[in-house]
Amino acid sequence: MKKKNTLSIVVAIVLIVVAGILVWNKSYLTTLRGDAADFVVMDTASVTKMFFADKSGHQVLLERHPEYWTVNNEFPAQQRQINEILYTINRLRIRMPVALSNSDNVITRMAGTNTKVEIYQIVPRINFFNKVKLFPHEKCTKTFYIGDVTQDNNGTYVLKEGADKAYIVHLHGFRGIISARFSANPQDWKTHQIFNHKINDIASLKLEFNKRPEKSFILEENDRYQYTMKSLADGSNIEYDTLKVLNLLTSFNDVRFESFLSDVAPERRDSIIKSPYQERLTLKTKDGKEISVQTYTMKINAEIFGLIEEDWDEDPDHKYALIIPDNEFVMIQDFVFGKLLKPAEYYKRGYVEPVKEIYYEELESLPSMELPQF
Repeated sequence: MKKKNTLSIVVAIVLIVVAGILVWNKSYLTTLRGDAADFVVMDTASVTKMFFADKSGHQVLLERHPEYWTVNNEFPAQQRQINEILYTINRLRIRMPVALSNSDNVITRMAGTNTKVEIYQIVPRINFFNKVKLFPHEKCTKTFYIGDVTQDNNGTYVLKEGADKAYIVHLHGFRGIISARFSANPQDWKTHQIFNHKINDIASLKLEFNKRPEKSFILEENDRYQYTMKSLADGSNIEYDTLKVLNLLTSFNDVRFESFLSDVAPERRDSIIKSPYQERLTLKTKDGKEISVQTYTMKINAEIFGLIEEDWDEDPDHKYALIIPDNEFVMIQDFVFGKLLKPAEYYKRGYVEPVKEIYYEELESLPSMELPQF
């Protein structure tokens, strides 16, 4: 009889413990789901603005327009970057709350290093069961802080504004630093596109070679798909190859530079752009806008070998460039711009581009190695 009573008591205790675990787990999951709403944006199509600010003083405002996004209401944004951040705020998931024993340390660390995130959306003032939505208006719906990465590199610390509890969030299937996606540096968001013009938009195209004026030319439209090409050296007409000219003009639908050179010291930048340029490419559109790209020699940095700059070799694959009128100092690739910087003679009828010859320096003969005999 005593054994039965003992067994009944043990079973009862086990059932109570299991029930408690289930209730706590349900409450815990419900809490996590509720807290996740503080960081997740379910309807990214309703997002109108995103504002990021970090402790270094960088700030960026990303704003949606009917067909594009802007950076600080001034420059076009990279659409790929915009798509990535919208995906991130939609797929962000809470992995777990920060343990109480570590919470104070995490929050203290985040106070010194964080990025503030503000998300603005169009939301209704009146919403009946998510079926009837009335009086839409713009509102800041999310404000939180992104911290650094966890020690296992599988999560990122986040903290809702005004809260005293931090969480660890992640993107499912992604291992890396999410915080880098919330950059407050405007240059991380600005588009790298210089030219985005269809052939019908182009009124004229001028290419100037600073040291070789006989290579310079201007191409102007005088009728639909009818162009006149003239030498800038003597003003003479150039009988051009139509196919080559059309290939040139259609190449301006998407021309991009490789990277901003914001880390170049101002003195160095001024020294470069005040030196004689190599080429200047100027495109004028039919609505009167004009964009120019001036190129400058870039040298391969060989300072580590004890060589002064005058002895550095030219980089055959890259150039410095100044974009006018934006006054942006950037690096461009020969792979992209090489086909746009062909001289006037290249477009003449019957011109055949010479094949590049490669010369090999004579190598010092080395004694052959005797192989072991088997």
